[in-house]
Amino acid sequence: MEQNGKTVIRVFPRKTNASPTDNNVRFSLPLRKDEADEVHISVTFTYDLKEAEYLYSQWKYVAPTLMGGAAFGDPSGNFISGMYLKKGCVITSRGCNNKCWFCSVWKREGLIRELPITEGWNVMDDNLLACSESHRNKVFEMLKKQTRSPRFTGGLESKLLTEKIAIQLKELKPESMYFAYDTKDDLDPLIEAGKILKDVGFGKSHDMMCYVLIGYPKDTFENAEKRIHQTIDAGFMPFAMLYRDQYGFVKKDWSRFQRQWANMFISASNMRKYNDSFAVNVCKQF
Repeated sequence: MEQNGKTVIRVFPRKTNASPTDNNVRFSLPLRKDEADEVHISVTFTYDLKEAEYLYSQWKYVAPTLMGGAAFGDPSGNFISGMYLKKGCVITSRGCNNKCWFCSVWKREGLIRELPITEGWNVMDDNLLACSESHRNKVFEMLKKQTRSPRFTGGLESKLLTEKIAIQLKELKPESMYFAYDTKDDLDPLIEAGKILKDVGFGKSHDMMCYVLIGYPKDTFENAEKRIHQTIDAGFMPFAMLYRDQYGFVKKDWSRFQRQWANMFISASNMRKYNDSFAVNVCKQF
C-alpha cells in the first residue's frame, strides 16, 4: 500500500478477521523479494510485543522500520482506510468517556474525539453513541451509501441508546449490532436497550448481539453463565469475550467455556436449550 507516495509494508504478529489483505501485508519474516520504502510493524495486543520485537529485528534490514499500535499505549491518529484494518472496516471516532477497569481505551485515547469520516461498512469505533448527534448523523448517512449492510462491531453503549437512534439504526438495516455486558451496572441498560430495539422492529434474527466479558479475576463459571442467560433474556445473542491480562494468559477451562458462546451456530444451539422460542428465530437465518 502506498502512503504519501511511499510503498509501505505492514507487518502484524497476529492475523485476525480485521487484518488488511492487500499485497503489502505480512505476518511473518521477510522474503528476498520484499521491497519497500518503509516497514510498519503494527501491534494490537501487549502479549504480542515479544514477537513484534523479533519481527523488527528481521525487517529492519529491508527498509526503515517503525513499530506502533495499541500495545504501546500511544494514542492513534486519524483513521486511514485499508492501512491497518482491511477495507470495509472504518473508525470514525476514538476514545471513550467511561473508565472501565479492564479497558485500556480511555487510558490510551482519552475522552471521545471525532475523526474525519471515511468510507466503510464495519463500524469499529470505541463508543460511537458517545459522539455528538451531528457526527452520528454523518456516519449514518455514509453507511446508507455503502453497497453492504452495515455492522457495528466496535460496540454500542446500551445506556446511550435512545428511541430516535434505534429508529435510525433500523433504517440502516444492519447485519449486526454489538452491545456489551461487561459489569453488573450494564445489565439494566442492556435490558432497556433490548426493549427499545424490539419496539422499533429489531429482534427477529441475529442482528442484536452482545459481548459478554467472562473469565476476569474472581469470576466463576456459575456467574458467567448467569450473565449469558441474562443477555438472552434481554433479547440479545451473547458473544463471550474472554478476559486476558497483559501477558495474554488464559486458563484452558475458561477457553472451553468461551467456545460454547463465541460461535453463532453453537450459541444458537445452546440458546435453544435455555430459551427455545428465541433460538428458533436465530437458527432460521442459517
